[in-house]
Amino acid sequence: MEEILIISNYYPPEKGAAANRIEQLALKLNQNKYNVSVICPLGNYPKGELFDEYKSKFSVTENRDGITVKRLWIYPSVSKNLLIRIISVLSFSAMLFFYLLFKKIPKKVIVQSPPLLLSFISVFVLSLKNKKIILNISDLWPMAAIELSALKKDSFSHKFSLFFERYIYKKATLILGQSNEIISHVNTLFPDKKCFLYRNFPDHNVSEIELITEENQPVKIFYAGLLGIAQGVYELCQKIDLKGLNVELHIFGDGVEKTLLEGLISSKKEQRLFFHGMLDRSELHQRLKSFDVAIVPLKTRIYGSVPSKIFEYGSLGFPIMYFGGGEGESIVIENNLGWVATVGDYNDLNEKIKIISSVKKTELDLMKRQIFEKSQRVFDLDNQVKNLIEKEVF
Repeated sequence: MEEILIISNYYPPEKGAAANRIEQLALKLNQNKYNVSVICPLGNYPKGELFDEYKSKFSVTENRDGITVKRLWIYPSVSKNLLIRIISVLSFSAMLFFYLLFKKIPKKVIVQSPPLLLSFISVFVLSLKNKKIILNISDLWPMAAIELSALKKDSFSHKFSLFFERYIYKKATLILGQSNEIISHVNTLFPDKKCFLYRNFPDHNVSEIELITEENQPVKIFYAGLLGIAQGVYELCQKIDLKGLNVELHIFGDGVEKTLLEGLISSKKEQRLFFHGMLDRSELHQRLKSFDVAIVPLKTRIYGSVPSKIFEYGSLGFPIMYFGGGEGESIVIENNLGWVATVGDYNDLNEKIKIISSVKKTELDLMKRQIFEKSQRVFDLDNQVKNLIEKEVF
């Protein structure tokens, strides 16, 4: 059985799209007869503190569904203090550097990027060891950081990040990009680099639609995911206008905006906003069966970014209210997955919400079934992985 290693900053039981995405890849490779192992930090995301089972541990090796997971020590933090955040990043980076340098590593390694520093360290050591480096790019950094105002253009940090970015693209054996925009960006820098599209399709193992359309109830729109800067859920709840509409907005998740959201929602009860916190993925899917529409927002248009929630909730049969621009917008339109509002334009969003509020439940039920059937055909993770294996990517 051929061995393959995955290096990632996130892995379950951590929550969020990044952890789920890497786990799905690991499980699919394992199902295709690869002996898969993962290196990641001790579980701490998104709260920035070690989970109970990892406290007072320096490293942990465990088996999760046939995947060997090696967790290395990290000083976890989601502090706004820049120095503390740097210390946190450097703690795992140092552990990873020495582990890769001195431990036996398989010939094939998948490196997740971002974070840039971790992918740079991984690619640097692996290139010294002449390994096959499969760079899996889910977002374009530092470009995305500039668009989110998390990094100042032409600053020292920006220039340093550009160096990291170009280095990992150059040294990677081949590249997986979650969007065509990512592949185009890489090829502008390195025209001869082998690049392959790898969408973040889910694997729900659901062969029949399980959603329940409740008659004589408001249209239930939901957001489920991280409450971070990129998603802009706090601003969404500030500016969305549900007054007089037959619509409710339900928020599931955790992150840096959680406290702000709880305060805002408690003060705007007339707006039919509800906050439910973070739920386990399987429990969340059970709770969502009686909901109607998934909203997928981004604070600003981020070049290269395609939110995996488009594929996840489309595959469950939910119509999408997409509010993020870019390639994701094209996917929703081309596959008739729901509605699109111009990113950042809350007037347009509120107009689309009005349209949704007037949709009859029988029409929503038909939409759900059509979207479920379409997604089952188009968003197929098994076929995607098998095609990449046939192309000798892995």
